[in-house]
Amino acid sequence: MTALVWPEIYFVRHGETPWNAERRYQGRKDIPLNDKGRGQANQNGRTLAALFAARGLDPQEFEWHASPLGRTRETMDRVRAGFAGHLPDVQYDVRLMEISFGVLEGELFEQLPANMAIAPGERTEDYWDYRPENGENYRDVEARLAEFSSVLGGPSVVVAHGGIARTLRVLIEHAPIVEVINWAPPQDAIMHFTPGRMELLRG
Repeated sequence: MTALVWPEIYFVRHGETPWNAERRYQGRKDIPLNDKGRGQANQNGRTLAALFAARGLDPQEFEWHASPLGRTRETMDRVRAGFAGHLPDVQYDVRLMEISFGVLEGELFEQLPANMAIAPGERTEDYWDYRPENGENYRDVEARLAEFSSVLGGPSVVVAHGGIARTLRVLIEHAPIVEVINWAPPQDAIMHFTPGRMELLRG
């Protein structure tokens, strides 16, 4: 298999939603941001704009990609509001949508039988291959992100989901699955991906 080639990516996870706060499986359900999430998105926009200025980066030279779900669209709009002037158009891509949890979506983490799913923090490496009924596993997400990598023409800003962030850590950083599977991707930080590395950046 040919190794994937990834450009520099500044990745933002969408802000908090009511279901995030309640610890519910969210997946493809189109749940909007809550007030905290809108504040996180605004702050991430200010942080990203300051980072670009400090690092001498021109946002016009970056591609802008996002998941088409409402919470990521609003997060992207709020992130872009942190920049002055016109920016390149956002490319919305279904391959950036959150991992589908199928029949689990809407269920509370703590109320699921152990034979159906394991809440974050208690998962083993095997969970990477677990596919709930009518849902996906992380191997499926790897496959669609591998396809997505082929459309990236240069350094990019990407706004997407926690499951996408986990998978990018495996694909780009080459982080071990056992570390990533229980990692909670932050909603108040920028994830900067370069080949073999991920750094967390906060304002």
